Amino acid sequence: MAVTIDYSGRVALVTGGTKGVGRGIAQRFADAGATVVVCSRRIPDDVPADWTALPVDLREPDQASTMVDEIVSRFGRLDFLVNNAGGAPPTDSATASASFQQKIVAVNLMAAIWCSQAANRHMQNQSDGGAIVNIGSVSAERPAPTVAAYGAAKAGLANYTRTIGQEWLPKVRANLVTVGMVRTEQAHLHYGDEEGVQRVGSQVPIGRLAWPAEIGDVCVYLCSPLASYVSGASIEVHGGGDRPPFLDTPYHDPAR
Repeated sequence: MAVTIDYSGRVALVTGGTKGVGRGIAQRFADAGATVVVCSRRIPDDVPADWTALPVDLREPDQASTMVDEIVSRFGRLDFLVNNAGGAPPTDSATASASFQQKIVAVNLMAAIWCSQAANRHMQNQSDGGAIVNIGSVSAERPAPTVAAYGAAKAGLANYTRTIGQEWLPKVRANLVTVGMVRTEQAHLHYGDEEGVQRVGSQVPIGRLAWPAEIGDVCVYLCSPLASYVSGASIEVHGGGDRPPFLDTPYHDPAR
């Protein structure tokens, strides 16, 4: 029997889905036949015409809740929520302002909590429940110089996912995708020109940065019946992770 994932008649919300990783995730749900809803503070002109795009500031809990209610009112259901909205510009951890750090925690942790609560209220009343995927980061699992508040927020998101992944069963499953470096349209802001992107990618064991669609593939899987027994889990999508630096020292002999 062929294994297929067909989301025809299903509704997927991808927060921060108008660009970057979120755009790649939303596109893969669309490829699977889902009705796609994306949101961001500002909606660009190039969002596909068959997607629904909502301007929302997810740092405001009332806006997050109202958005979810509007989606259910418009489409009659919400099957999948991918909490992707987030990010953080680099800043010195010692001097970052209280306001800056509060905004980082709000968009990377609290927004996911508020959206998840709103989605769960509806999913629990659906006969077949629903699925939530939170987009985490390897910064949650290691020191995160210049993005300390971001790493702390993502660490909180990992624990939150494990908790609701148990607490909201059996109707609603929740899982985390722990993401490494991804090649988006803004990669040059972090890694420089094409040579810089290639150089950074060469340090990843798989030999390159991820494409946004590859993160989307994992999200599509986690929402599908193929993952029906998976909840409260984390899947690391990081190309093999960080290569231990001692392997490149002249004192390391792999044959020993």
